[in-house]
Amino acid sequence: MARKSKSNLPELYLEENKDQIYENALAEIQSFELPLGTTLRSVYDDQPNAHQRFMEKLDACIRNHDREIEKMCNFHHQGFVDAITELLKVRADAEKLKVQVTDTNRRLQDAGKEVIAQTEEIIRCRVQQRNITTVVEKLQLCLPVLEMYSKLKEQMNVKRYYSALKTMEQLENLYLPRVSQYRFCQIMIENLPKLREEIKEISMSDLKDFLESIRKHSDRIGETAMKQAQQQKTFSTTLQKQNNVNYGRNMHLGRSRILESKNEITLKRTFEEDEEQEEEVLTAQDLVDFSPVYRCLHIYSVLGDGEIFENYYRKQRRKQARLVLQPQSSMHETVEGYRRYFSQIVGFFVVEDHILHVTQGLVTRTYTDELWNMALSKIIAVLRTHSSYCSDPDLVLELKNLIVVFADTLQGYGFPVNRLFDLLFEIRDQYNETLLKKWSGLFRDIFEADNYSPIPVANEEEYKIVISKFPFQDPELDKQSFPKKLPMSQSVPQIYIQVKEFIYASLKFSESLHRSSTEIDDMLRKSTNLLLTRTLSSCLQNLIKKPHIGLTELVQIIINTTHLEQACKYLEDFISNITNISQVTVHTARLYGLSTFKDARHAAEGEIYTKLNQKIDEFIQIADYDWTMSESDGRASGYLMDLINFLRSTFQVFTHLPGKVAQTACMSACQHLSTSLMQMLLDSELKQISMGAIQQFNLDVIQCELFASSEPVPGFQGDTLQLAFIDLRQLLDLFMVWDWSTYLADYGQATSKYLRVNPSTALTLLEKMKDSSKKNNIFAQFRKNDRDKQKLIETVVKQLRSLVNGMSQHT
Repeated sequence: MARKSKSNLPELYLEENKDQIYENALAEIQSFELPLGTTLRSVYDDQPNAHQRFMEKLDACIRNHDREIEKMCNFHHQGFVDAITELLKVRADAEKLKVQVTDTNRRLQDAGKEVIAQTEEIIRCRVQQRNITTVVEKLQLCLPVLEMYSKLKEQMNVKRYYSALKTMEQLENLYLPRVSQYRFCQIMIENLPKLREEIKEISMSDLKDFLESIRKHSDRIGETAMKQAQQQKTFSTTLQKQNNVNYGRNMHLGRSRILESKNEITLKRTFEEDEEQEEEVLTAQDLVDFSPVYRCLHIYSVLGDGEIFENYYRKQRRKQARLVLQPQSSMHETVEGYRRYFSQIVGFFVVEDHILHVTQGLVTRTYTDELWNMALSKIIAVLRTHSSYCSDPDLVLELKNLIVVFADTLQGYGFPVNRLFDLLFEIRDQYNETLLKKWSGLFRDIFEADNYSPIPVANEEEYKIVISKFPFQDPELDKQSFPKKLPMSQSVPQIYIQVKEFIYASLKFSESLHRSSTEIDDMLRKSTNLLLTRTLSSCLQNLIKKPHIGLTELVQIIINTTHLEQACKYLEDFISNITNISQVTVHTARLYGLSTFKDARHAAEGEIYTKLNQKIDEFIQIADYDWTMSESDGRASGYLMDLINFLRSTFQVFTHLPGKVAQTACMSACQHLSTSLMQMLLDSELKQISMGAIQQFNLDVIQCELFASSEPVPGFQGDTLQLAFIDLRQLLDLFMVWDWSTYLADYGQATSKYLRVNPSTALTLLEKMKDSSKKNNIFAQFRKNDRDKQKLIETVVKQLRSLVNGMSQHT
């Protein structure tokens, strides 16, 4: 029994558990919780009979609920019946009340129609009043906006763009935010950026017009600025000269009074000119309206685009600078071309300087310095190129003056111009070259027009005129009575005057270069040295070499160069006087005129020697000797006498030459004549010479010796000049005397009578005589004397050949 009870315990537990599951499922079904799939699955998944048992549980539950519903209905049924009965009683009263209410409502509606109409009218008026009040309030807000916008439009119409921008700023920041909800405000807000762009475009258009205007007026602005700078410089220079005159009054009283009076007149005239032109002084602002720049700058600054405007302005001005710096191709032909070029550049930088000082940030000093350095490099390159085309010194001088004024003007505006003055030193060298070319032509014209004869002076007045042009002093000539002749020709004072004119012309360029008197003195001396050593020396050398210049002209040229050489010290004094630099200064250069004129004189002397020899050669060429004559004519040849007469008259002209020159020329002529006569005897084409020809030749040499002994030029000592013919004399004496034994015996001894006779010369001449003897004495072999003479000649020839061979071997 106990085992059975123990075995039933799990079954009971399972039964109770299943009942609990069924009850939970029914509770879930009653609660209407969805989905029910899980609940139903838990019921049917246990055992096969679970469905039936669940249905039983469900039916039992339904029966319980039905019993409860039935109890509830029974409990409330009587109250429901009573309520229906009461409702049926009230129904009749409700119908009466409905009719009364309907009638009352009708009467009330009829009575309230007029009140409703009045009320609606009042409401409408109140709405209108409120709307009017609102409109007035809104208009009071909108009217200032409209007034400001109207003011903006008016400012735009009268081109007050800067004020218009300020008005826009007030509209945007102060007025429009108050009424931003209105559509017209939105339209205004949309229009304001367009108006700003319009103002920017208009102001930029005005700026472009301004840039075009200053491009057109740059030359006039620059011309005015350069004119003012030049007037200021002239005034300062005049004052400085006035002070210098007052300072040196005690040292040079007479001269200073003259200069003082002149300077006072000049100073007074300068003051008067300044007073007259003071009213006409114009500035850049007078010539150009700068307001577009200021206006555009302010506008762009207000709009926050100041940097854009600055970049645009600088870019455009750089372009204009490049155009201004581009010269015309024909600028170098006239000074007006240079003046226009400089005026445009000055005008450009004057405008930039004005913009620099009246605006803030648009143009900076760094920008102007950079622009000026670029322009300066271009200007120097342009001037260096175009000035090289100038061949007229006057044009170069005017160019220099323009550059100085140009540099002084820009220096007054704070631009560095040292490189321009350095360029002027280059142009100064070119100026000197053009001067040298010009003066070379003047010197040539003077030499061409000179008659190369002493200057005749008929009276004291003419003499003073000459010495006023040239520093000539000769006490001996002063003692002579008029008329008389000055030793130099007309070209000497003219050359001296032109050298002084050259110094003046060179000084003109050295002025206003901001250099000391010592530097100017040095420049003048160097340029004058170039004139003397290169130009004048070249002209003299070319003159001396000209074919039409004869001996008389050469003699006069030597005399002229002597006097010009002596005048060099006066030129040095002249330079010292105009520069106020003493010659004793250590660094003072000296003029090289002494060497110049010495070289020219030496060249003229050499040309005299050459022309004398050429003339002698011309006479020698017409010599017509009969080398086979049996005996001489008994008198000298005609050509030789003509030659001696020519030499005699020529050497008379040499009396004005320095002694050594005349003596050298005479000695050179005699030596050349002796050499030419010797060459005539030894000519290889001359095959035979007779004794008669030797005798005739001897007569000619005797005439030469007589000429030499007549002292055609004073100053020779003893028979010095005759020694020129000593070789010929000893050779002819040897053949005339036929003294071969003495010659051969004394050969090589210092006391030999025929010391100057060379064996080869004697051999050559003897062989020619030998051949002549053979030809002319056909029957000489039949005469004993002639045979002996022929044998003697052959013997002498052999001995002479042995001497010649011995000399060659010794050599």
